[in-house]
Parts: sequence; C-alpha cells; structure tokens
Amino acid sequence: MKYVLFFLSLFLQHTAYTQLQTLPPKNKKAESMQIAMAMEKSLQKELLNIWYPRSLDTVYGGFISSYTYDFKPSPNQDKMIVTQARHTWVNSKAAELYPSVAYYKAGAKHGFLFLKDVMWDKIYGGFYTLADQKGNVKNNGFAAKEAYGNAFGIYALAAYYKTSGDTAALNLAKQAFAWLEKHSHDPVYKGYFQHMQRDGTPVKRTADIPSVSDLGYKDQNSSIHLLEAFTELYQVWPDPLLRERLNEMLLLIRDTITSPKGNLILFFQPNWTPVSFNGSDKETILKHRYLDHVSFGHDVETVWLMLEASHILGIENDSITLHKAKHMVDHALRNGWDNAVGGFYDEGYYFKGNDKITIIKDTKNWWAQAEGMNTLLLMADLFPNDPLRYFEKFQQLWSYTQTYLIDHEYGDWYEGGLDKQPELKKSLKGHIWKATYHHFRSLSNCIIALNKIGPAADAQ
Repeated sequence: MKYVLFFLSLFLQHTAYTQLQTLPPKNKKAESMQIAMAMEKSLQKELLNIWYPRSLDTVYGGFISSYTYDFKPSPNQDKMIVTQARHTWVNSKAAELYPSVAYYKAGAKHGFLFLKDVMWDKIYGGFYTLADQKGNVKNNGFAAKEAYGNAFGIYALAAYYKTSGDTAALNLAKQAFAWLEKHSHDPVYKGYFQHMQRDGTPVKRTADIPSVSDLGYKDQNSSIHLLEAFTELYQVWPDPLLRERLNEMLLLIRDTITSPKGNLILFFQPNWTPVSFNGSDKETILKHRYLDHVSFGHDVETVWLMLEASHILGIENDSITLHKAKHMVDHALRNGWDNAVGGFYDEGYYFKGNDKITIIKDTKNWWAQAEGMNTLLLMADLFPNDPLRYFEKFQQLWSYTQTYLIDHEYGDWYEGGLDKQPELKKSLKGHIWKATYHHFRSLSNCIIALNKIGPAADAQ
C-alpha cells in the first residue's frame, strides 16, 4: 500500500502525466499482469524459498552468508553487519508480504537478536563491521566501524520494528542514530564521515594512506544508504532531528554529490571537494578507477531513493528532485545502456577533452540490473510518453534478467550477466557482499506497481 500511495503522490506532482501507457490499455494490462506473475513466481521459488529458512545459523546466530553456486555452504562464513542487516530487513519485509509464512517473522527476530547481541558494541556503541561465524569481532584495520554498515543496521531495525512492534528494536535504532550523530555527522560541512575507529573517532586521511584507498574520504555510497536508512526509520519514528538529517542528506545527494551531467561523484574530501583523477594519464585513471568513475547502477538506484525520501518527507510539488531524478536516469540510459540485449554497464568515464563517455567496464552486475528495473518502471509510470520509452526498457531489462542473471536451476541470481561473464555460472551465490536485498526489493516493488497498472488500464 505504501508503494501505491508513493506512486500516486508522484503522479499528482507531475503535471504532464496523461495516461499510464503508450501501448493500448488492454495490451498493457495483459503484459503487465504476465510480467507480475512471472516475477512473483521467481521471487518466491527462485529467491526467498532458496534462502530461507536455510540460511538461518541456528548454532551461532545470524545468517549464513556464503553459498556455492548450487547452494552448499562455502568455507568462509564471516558475518558482516551489512549482510546480516540486509537478511534481517528482507525477512521483515517478507513477513509483511506473506504473513502466513511463519518463518519470515521468526527469521526477522533471529536476525535482530544477532544485530543486538553480537554486532552492536556494548562498550562504545555503534555496529561493528565484521565478525567471524561464531560472532568474534574481527579486526578491520583502521576502520572498525563504518557509517555504511551502521546505516544498514538502522534500516533493518526500523523494518523489523514495523513488522513486529518490538520496541527493543526501535530503541536500538534510536541509539544507532544517536551514535552516528555524535561521532559520524559532520556539523561543519554536513554529511557523514564513513570510516571510524572503535570508539567512534573519524579516521583522517594521512599522507601514508595509499592513493587507491578510500580511507578517510566521504563518499556517495554511504550517503545514499544513510538516506535510505533514515527514510525507513522516519516512517516509524518521526523525530525532528531525524527529519532534519533526512532532508540534509536528500539535498546533499541531489545538489552536491550528483554532477551536472547526471551521475554521482563517488568520493570526496571532507569539505565535499570531489576526488578526481581526470587529466592524469590513462594508466593512472584506470589504476584509481574504484575512486573515480561513473557507476550507472548507483545512479539509477539513487533515483528511487531520492524520490522515496522526498515522498516520506511530505515535500509537495518537488519538481527539483523529480527533474534531477529523470536527468540521472536519462544519463544512464544514453551512456550506460546496452542497446543490443539490454542491461546497464558497470563503469564509464569522461576522459578529459571528450564529452562522450567511454565504457571502461562493460560487465553488468546483478544489483544494478535489479535497481534498474525498479527505477525504469517508476519512470515509465511518471513519464509514459517519454521518447526514451522507459516501459520498453523495463521489459527488455526483465527479459535480460531472466536470460542472463536468474539461475533457473539452482536459484538466486548470478553475480553478473552471463552474456559478459559466463564464468560466473559457477561463482558464489552468496557472500558478505551478496545477499537478497537488491533483487527482493526490486521484484516486490515491481510486482506491486505492475498489478496496479491493471485497474488503471481498465479505466481508460
């Protein structure tokens, strides 16, 4: 219902909206229902039923993170705050979608207890980044804690509280927000420091830190997921300071982190000066590509997160955010889309003196395609007659996903499209950076949106 109301609010803001589709209404309805049914089947049988309750670690708590291509536990079973929080969030949301399936609610509680009892630092506060399978905290170098991981902790706790009513989860989410406010938030330049020592002291970048390291920089990735976490938390705890920080992050991402071209800048000095190697020789640029490139997946993901935050904040007629969001999607489609078979490429770069982007990594990771489907369907509803034909791109991306990403034999998605990386057919299905969050959110959101198209098409 929240997703439906979200779309309705955006429709009312968009004065150019005239109808839901460019296809004839009956054709659009039938096609949308067909895709929704296929997505629902895949969501349940090829994702949720594969992971849960199988991945609950009934011995040490939390979730088993790492699985082989055919879903056998692999040797390394470290537990990261991001993965554990994402599994907790998915179980919490699945419990809302499928209330008759008891193990989702049980899985959400199971995950919450691990976050509370193991990943939370009871001495200094904040969530640790990494532990071994038994829950022993592992040394993570200079940055024992990160804003990114703490954001996902808050995200999971808010979702679990919403589905369970367990006030212990809300209280811990409030503590985590207060911990970030005290240690990570920058009162001078705004935003949040990403890397922190165990006691919460931000890690400062020094001359001896390798140039390829992101240690000590602010970044877009932690920023967009702090936005996401605060959006989730604000829905169950409308605190004035939380609202201020949510709005701060929305404006910062929209107006500072997003470049005029329509892509996110990846890393920054504490005063939000971009980290850029543009103008260096090509070898130096590619050596530092992690710090400085165009990430089309993050761009399309951020579109959804910004519009959702704007909606939850109740900003009326937010044409600025809507315009910037569309600009970001259009940039990704014009510069990072594979026109042959569909899909968003991983990386591009604007080399100095060349206004045309160069694709420097033409692989297509799983999470970018998941986020792309969610955002393309949103754009199709908001701008049905746009020349870029968002709904057709959405259809093409779903077809690409079915063909090259979903493992119809063993379940879940490959890490990247097999059209570019056929070797990934035998790669890990799960690890600390690959859980169920991106594709669960995409499929569940798309199913709700596609099912909504049917009645609207009937009314035409």
